[in-house]
Amino acid sequence: MSEQAVENALDRYECRACGYIYEPLKGDDKNDISPETSFEDLPLKWRCPVCAAPKKAFTNVGPEGQASGFKENLGYGFGVNQLTPGQKNILIFGALGLGFLFFLSLYGLN
Repeated sequence: MSEQAVENALDRYECRACGYIYEPLKGDDKNDISPETSFEDLPLKWRCPVCAAPKKAFTNVGPEGQASGFKENLGYGFGVNQLTPGQKNILIFGALGLGFLFFLSLYGLN
């Protein structure tokens, strides 16, 4: 197996038709695919368990927890480009919650 194939073995693949994400660590119970089966090792006749799209309708979205976006753009900005989607959600909604608390605190002023 090549070095890139080993590196991409745990990459997730998203169905372009319905948005289903095949995760190699979970496998596919509906089609009797065992966990830790890489996308490349799936049979050619395998189809999306949600919409029955063929295997060629999937695109590589990278491993779970990876920062979203193009790799060459991750160095720009104030460091938020390297955050994972979950970390970005915490930052955004935490800031909104804090702003709301500050807004409510204005009612306490006389």
